[in-house]
Amino acid sequence: MTTRQIEQTEAVEDRNALLEKTLIKEYLREKGYSLEALKKLPAEIVEKLMKEASQYASLKLEEVEARAHFVKELQDNAASLEK
Repeated sequence: MTTRQIEQTEAVEDRNALLEKTLIKEYLREKGYSLEALKKLPAEIVEKLMKEASQYASLKLEEVEARAHFVKELQDNAASLEK
């Protein structure tokens, strides 16, 4: 693996991490919380909320990946028809 490939891989992972964090914040906001507000809550409530937020983010990331895969398939099929 070249340095360029490693840099590209890390960039993609960073985008996913950024999206995941954004989705977690979105989930918490919908529940009436923020990351800052969690600091004032009991640990067991924070743990429960963060588990739920992580599950939400994970499902949304899977949805994004599935849609991206579907779009790629459509593009590949369209490209093969153009030949």
